[in-house]
Amino acid sequence: MEQEKLIELDKKHFIHPTSSIQQQQKDGAKMIVEKGDGIYLTDRNDNVYIDAMSSLWNVNVGHGREELAEAAAEQMKKLAFSSTFSTFSHEPAILLAEKISSLAPEGLNAVFFTSGGSESNDTAIKLARHYWRVQDKPERRKIIGINRAYHGVAAASTSATGIPEFWNMAGKMMTDIYHADNPYGIGKDKALSSLRSVIETEGPETVAAFIAEPIQGAGGVLVPPENYLQEVRNLCDEYGILYIADEVITGFGRTGKWFGVENYGVTPDIISFAKGVTSGYIQLGGVIVSDQIHDVLKEKSAGTLFHGYTYSGHPTATAVGLKNIEIMENEGLLENAQKMGEVMLKGFKKLKEELDIVGDVRAVGLLGAVELVEDPATNKRFASDLQVAPKVIEALHQRGVICRAVTYEGTDIICFCPPLIINEQQIETMIERLHDAIKEVRKELSAVLK
Repeated sequence: MEQEKLIELDKKHFIHPTSSIQQQQKDGAKMIVEKGDGIYLTDRNDNVYIDAMSSLWNVNVGHGREELAEAAAEQMKKLAFSSTFSTFSHEPAILLAEKISSLAPEGLNAVFFTSGGSESNDTAIKLARHYWRVQDKPERRKIIGINRAYHGVAAASTSATGIPEFWNMAGKMMTDIYHADNPYGIGKDKALSSLRSVIETEGPETVAAFIAEPIQGAGGVLVPPENYLQEVRNLCDEYGILYIADEVITGFGRTGKWFGVENYGVTPDIISFAKGVTSGYIQLGGVIVSDQIHDVLKEKSAGTLFHGYTYSGHPTATAVGLKNIEIMENEGLLENAQKMGEVMLKGFKKLKEELDIVGDVRAVGLLGAVELVEDPATNKRFASDLQVAPKVIEALHQRGVICRAVTYEGTDIICFCPPLIINEQQIETMIERLHDAIKEVRKELSAVLK
């Protein structure tokens, strides 16, 4: 179909997620993607782009992997779908649950499958509350998250998200969810003090769980201060609170480990996952629970567990998940994420040396960010109306790189999350284009900056 016709149909019939409806109606689709190959996306006009965000933080093994298409087709021919309700089961879900348990931190060996990250975090919160309820402690239902966190857009996950714009659309849809301060900008000690204060103010005996991403993704790739997560774990233990690690972005090799918490030496009680488990080739997510939680549920959760999704443990999705993990293992993609993450961070640091509006740079594996500030020496931010990061994103798009800007709370952050198959030459190309894009925007700003 002709491009113009597709754009008109897009405007008329397709409401895009996390997009400006008015902008869509005015300008049409920014890009209609035709195909993907490795780290690249090609649009309908044959323009080729480096997919520096792995689309939505999720195409870990890269685009165009025929092995995954073949795994899906083979499973569909045999058994495309079968319910897992009422203890029905099938081989792909059983084997993937076993495989994920073998990769998870020690002591987490039982998996509940969902269709994606929002469902995973809703499930984690509901299981945490159910865990206390079956122990005759229904008052322990409060959930504590942190500011700038992103956990999804379902009822509980929206409420646990620490970005108010997500609440403004329809309100906080689940009660008894609270937020402590994020260590970004205030430091570890103040953040821990805030968390303790929220726990004590609400009453530890009423708190079910704490939830946080090991590294905050949509908040701006915010890496925790040294020992912060260990001390959070200690606080949870002190008050008998469950610790939920949202690994939707950081799981399955993104940080050079199977799970992001492994970089910080902590073991949560519950892990939520999605995205990288299938590299986005098909919808799948899940929750891994500790043996201690599983034992309590086996002993005390009598009757039916009234929670589940039509596609929980979907045969085709779980078959693709198994093949995806096999690819990651066979190709050493965790090791590549570690090595290429170091290359990427080195490139970011060079940008900081050469460009006078580059502030903090950071990366853990192939998850990184570059902050833009008016004065790196004082970390003075740009005036919010300048929209520096979005300008750089647009300049990058013109240079064939797709990535993401975060301007929350006045920050100008460029986020990077390339496929784990990326090589050194491709990273250098990405960094060169980023250098040129920032330089161009810096020149545009020269009239308003001293």
